[in-house]
Amino acid sequence: MATEAMVNDRKEIFGWAMYDWANSAFSTTVGTVFLGPYVASLARTAAEAAGTTTVSFFGIPVAPDSFLPYCISFSVGMQVLFLPILGAVADYSRLRKRMMQIFATIGALATLLLFLVTGGLWWLGGLLFIAANLSFGAAMVFYNAYLPDIASEEERDRVSSYGWAMGYMGGGILLALNLAFFQLREPFGISTELAVRINLASAGLWWLGFALITWARLRPRHAARTLPSGETYVSIGFKQLKKTFSEVKHFPETLRFLLAYFLYNDGIQTVIAVAATFAAAPVLQGGLEQDQTTLTSVILMIQFMAFFGALFWGRLAKWIGAKQSIIVSLVIWAGVVIYAYGGLRGGNVTLEFFILGAFIALVMGGSQAISRSLFAQMIPNGKEAEFFAFYEVSERGTSWIGPLVFGLANQIFNDLRVGILSLIFFFIMGLIILPFVNVNKAIADAKKFNGG
Repeated sequence: MATEAMVNDRKEIFGWAMYDWANSAFSTTVGTVFLGPYVASLARTAAEAAGTTTVSFFGIPVAPDSFLPYCISFSVGMQVLFLPILGAVADYSRLRKRMMQIFATIGALATLLLFLVTGGLWWLGGLLFIAANLSFGAAMVFYNAYLPDIASEEERDRVSSYGWAMGYMGGGILLALNLAFFQLREPFGISTELAVRINLASAGLWWLGFALITWARLRPRHAARTLPSGETYVSIGFKQLKKTFSEVKHFPETLRFLLAYFLYNDGIQTVIAVAATFAAAPVLQGGLEQDQTTLTSVILMIQFMAFFGALFWGRLAKWIGAKQSIIVSLVIWAGVVIYAYGGLRGGNVTLEFFILGAFIALVMGGSQAISRSLFAQMIPNGKEAEFFAFYEVSERGTSWIGPLVFGLANQIFNDLRVGILSLIFFFIMGLIILPFVNVNKAIADAKKFNGG
């Protein structure tokens, strides 16, 4: 069993946060910048060589630019199916650290193998991404579930913010190094394709290498539990999941918070996802028509500023309370989308875009970090991985709603600014629901269920 001495240990918290430093390389270098355009270009070349406008993936005709988005959607669907079972298995077996290690290693190795994606192997990029993204989500479930174990209630906001901050810093440093390497490749005789492959593989090496610090510092919390006769971990997982579904009625405030979180986080994720499209699109379409150098500079600025923003929000939560600090962040998010719609029209659009990016960086990590720590206080002991699996799955399972709203608004009005403004719906709904969440009751319900 966990002991009091194992809570708020600075070395263990550092080791835990280093996993965010490690795996954020996958999100930035692979997911945000390099893999999508690279795989699409390889697929387009394959289509042109075949004299068609599509490529064949297991006999299915696919548009080159649509291939990786389809893979992303498929990997998210796989997460929705498997993460709750994995969370239940982890809680029952008490093998949370082991399962985190297994999936992190699979994800990092799949990312490392992206180096092999070249020429006619464009399809391998999609398959490896599916494996890496599914493993990324699974490992994050067990990583998040460690938060209540390593930090006391009064320290969770700070520790959660620290983890998010380390993620932004780690992901930002590798992305900066990779972008510099990509820009300086020609004097060394390195082709564009080889530079991209090296950058993709570097994310896997970074992920696996820095995760070793986590494995060295993070302690397993309970002795592993043996299986009953005739049972498997999969069958136990389904039984645990069924039991949890029957118990959720005991946590009405936790469910209310989750509803608010799923709405406002969908807005946050959509703003992040469409920001580059909005910035690069022509002015006649409602965009800002910024060049690639400006976009890259803003991405890097946001990564590094978000480090300080996440740390600041940890302090703000201590000053005014976790729920109130999230409410403040949602007001700022609403202001961001309003200004993106009505501002950015004068002669200093680039400067204003940087300033808007700074506001996004200020609240991006903080709102998510404090949401995680607040949720960690609302769940019963012994079911951390299972509840965080629902947290992860529900976030990803609803992440299509925001892009759909944005896409429909843009298509109907033929204006990206209207699409951006439509996202205010998610922040307003969060601001309507969140104030009515009774945090004290949610915490008391969780403790009562634990027998505390």
